[in-house]
Amino acid sequence: MKISIITITYNSSKTIEQTIKSVLNQTYPNIEYIIVDGVSSDNTLEIVNKYKDQIHKIVSEKDSGIYDALNKAINLASGEAVGILHSDDFYIDATVIEKIANTFDQNKCEGVYADLYYVNKDNTDKIIRKWHSGNYSEGSFINGWMPPHPTFFVKKECYTKYGAFNLDFKTSADYELMLRLIQKNKIKLGYLPEYIIKMRLGGQSNITTKNRIIANLEDRKAWEVNGLKPRFYTLYLKPLRKILQFF
Repeated sequence: MKISIITITYNSSKTIEQTIKSVLNQTYPNIEYIIVDGVSSDNTLEIVNKYKDQIHKIVSEKDSGIYDALNKAINLASGEAVGILHSDDFYIDATVIEKIANTFDQNKCEGVYADLYYVNKDNTDKIIRKWHSGNYSEGSFINGWMPPHPTFFVKKECYTKYGAFNLDFKTSADYELMLRLIQKNKIKLGYLPEYIIKMRLGGQSNITTKNRIIANLEDRKAWEVNGLKPRFYTLYLKPLRKILQFF
């Protein structure tokens, strides 16, 4: 199975090299690596081009935001499965993609997810939050569950059949995508019960209280656009689950 890994960059010079190396160091032999840059004004592209012989596709052009750039990258992907590694995240070790591929094979599934560490942005050895996904059962989204999106690998055919990121969403397009694929269209999932990614704390939807409120409103909209009905407690449980992940 060929697995496409996509990274979106914009002025990511401080972290992009670690991200790239964590992909290029993978033991799994059949990886297609794609980087889509939003015309960075720092030296991000200079760093990316150091590895151009090992990166299959590099694109730098204007986009309409992160989800637009992700859709471009998904369209470029030729792998059977697609994973996303953001430019300030990195794989924990060199065997991650090998384990993801094995999980696809063993479970004969359409999507695979795992666990994730949030780490201090300046000291990535300092773990701030542990996102332990746990096993999925039908209807888990009703109880506020969702997998960490950076660990979510999906068959390319699912994007073709059910669509990629909805650009009407500004901060919760990843939640809407997973809700649409898993809750609505019931793609078959496999779970790899291991921490596979370190993610620097400070994602777009969590930066400010205002952004968190916007994200919560978009979460509600995600259910509406898919013709789904959450229970009265669903969207309260989702952020409450995060509190339990801090230690």
